[in-house]
Amino acid sequence: MRTRHKFITLFLFSVFSVGVFAQKSFELKSPNSEVKIQIELSDKIHYSVSYGNDLLIEKSYLNMDLRTTVIGANPKLKKATNTKGDEVIEPVVPVKFSKVRNQYNGLILSFAGDYSVEFRAFDDGVAYRFHTNFKGEVEVLSEDFYIQFPKEYLLIAQRPGSFVTSYEEFYDKVKTRDLRPNDKMILLPFIIDTKDKYKIMVSETDVEDYPRMFLKGIDGKGMQSVFPKYPTFLTEEWDRFLRVQQEANYIAKTTGKRSYPWRYFMITTDDKQLVEATLPIKLAPKSKIEDTSWIKPGQSCWEWWNGAIPYGPDVDFVGGYNTATYKYYIDFASKYGIPYLLLDEGWAKSTRDPYTPNDNVDLKELLKYGKEKNVGLVLWLTWTCVENNFDLFKILSEWGVKGLKIDFMDRSDQWMVNYYEKVAAEAAKYHLVIDFHGAFSPAGLEYRYPNVLAYEGVRGMEYTGHTNPDNTMYIPFIRNVVGVMDYTPGAMISMQPDVFSNNRPNSANMGTRAYQLALYVIFESGFQMLADNPSLYYQNPDCTEFISNVPVTWDETKVLHAEFGEYLVVAKRKGDKWFVGAMTNNSEKERTFDLSFDFLTKGKKYNMTYFEDGVNAGRQALHYYRKEAKIDSSTHQKIKIVRNGGWAAIIE
Repeated sequence: MRTRHKFITLFLFSVFSVGVFAQKSFELKSPNSEVKIQIELSDKIHYSVSYGNDLLIEKSYLNMDLRTTVIGANPKLKKATNTKGDEVIEPVVPVKFSKVRNQYNGLILSFAGDYSVEFRAFDDGVAYRFHTNFKGEVEVLSEDFYIQFPKEYLLIAQRPGSFVTSYEEFYDKVKTRDLRPNDKMILLPFIIDTKDKYKIMVSETDVEDYPRMFLKGIDGKGMQSVFPKYPTFLTEEWDRFLRVQQEANYIAKTTGKRSYPWRYFMITTDDKQLVEATLPIKLAPKSKIEDTSWIKPGQSCWEWWNGAIPYGPDVDFVGGYNTATYKYYIDFASKYGIPYLLLDEGWAKSTRDPYTPNDNVDLKELLKYGKEKNVGLVLWLTWTCVENNFDLFKILSEWGVKGLKIDFMDRSDQWMVNYYEKVAAEAAKYHLVIDFHGAFSPAGLEYRYPNVLAYEGVRGMEYTGHTNPDNTMYIPFIRNVVGVMDYTPGAMISMQPDVFSNNRPNSANMGTRAYQLALYVIFESGFQMLADNPSLYYQNPDCTEFISNVPVTWDETKVLHAEFGEYLVVAKRKGDKWFVGAMTNNSEKERTFDLSFDFLTKGKKYNMTYFEDGVNAGRQALHYYRKEAKIDSSTHQKIKIVRNGGWAAIIE
């Protein structure tokens, strides 16, 4: 199954040339005419972005500094081409919608010097990218993505201290007037809050053979792109990290005939639209994998977070990274229909050797046992181990391994971006799925190679005491919007932040039990973890049954209630079943929501099983109730959620 062009594909092109050499300004409107890009050609290619009569981005500009020329400087227009697109996309791994309509109006401005700039206007945003048609290779010294603000805005963003980052920083709030060039950089994606009715997400996609973009402030007036330079000399700090000691004076050396990454602004007037957004899907590249039938998204058990120490009357073996423990996990996965078990750090004798298990692990026996139980094994490896043993994809696939979790890249220069693609392509050749950890956020590779089921690139639950719901509450509005995410939910030991404590193997997390269940509905991932101990899941069969029945792919997503960074209630459909998840931050008081079930098919009766915060959950986060109800499309139900709480339901 291909990624696109399943139902309708319609592209219309028209070229106008009368007076085009003298034309200095263009206006491009979205199909509904609400979103507008005003383009002006002078010493640079300037653009402004409006919604209705509201100016949102003011006279910003774009260019690329190559070794031999600066494209975008003193542009000489040769041709302007209007385009329209209307197609239905069916993602291979549909974590939001199984069908997405992609409708836009476009404009391609072709300039003297063999380059063009393509703009697209959607009902929910705008995007642009460069195209070049040069012979041979080019060196890109820098690229200017310059944003100017018409008034003071508020940014919600992650701010790393350097280009060495795994995109796991807390979200900060900073006023645009306080942005300074010497401050910390800003990662993509981030949110611009206009502080009236708009939230604007800024990000990029279709990043290929090119570094990831960061941004810096410009004295309160705007923001300017910065990029990691190409590394030319690295030294090994330890078994999973190479420090860049020397860099080239360019950010990319690449083919001269190519398209560059999309830069986009997603514009929303309602916080619900952020969670339902599909603009990253609309701009994503096509799949390079012709036959995707072997790609199986799904849940996975995981032993690292809970210390691989099962316990209980049925455990008569010493726990740890050994064959008996892994068989215990496989039995649990098989019982609940979970298709994968991840063997994280500890399964191998050395982090430098991808073939030799530790002395207590019989990997061949585990692969055989997993196959009998219909549970596939995924192996954790460092990225340096993979790079130094690139024949492992073929060998591990022949053994029966189903996928790899690759960790600690922590860079986003051109070399490392190409490493991700090299891994994805080689893994696809041998029908292996990939989960990238220590990773940047998604930027299109997961569509080009949909065997990439997840990226970390988030402050996930492995941080335990540093995953306060006040920060986590931003994730579905920012990070998860751009693509699949491995947050690793599923804690059965739940605590409120003010009484939190944690020690492996008794790992815990902040938020209520109902909050943890809701994360499975809310967070989007093609490779969703059950992070906790099977022993605890066995002790909580009602919760485990719910978790293991939540799909990882969806046909439809409908946000019922949302306030950015405060709370979210979302309903998702898979086939004829609906799931509802709700989460909130550290609110001072209970939140109450009126749930309307008008999204259900009229005339049908449904059974709903739901989990809600117990009356004491504001202090004792483990307190919850499981209840059942008969509902239909006319039903309304009031739900209460305590601080750091949640609500979760299955409707069938």
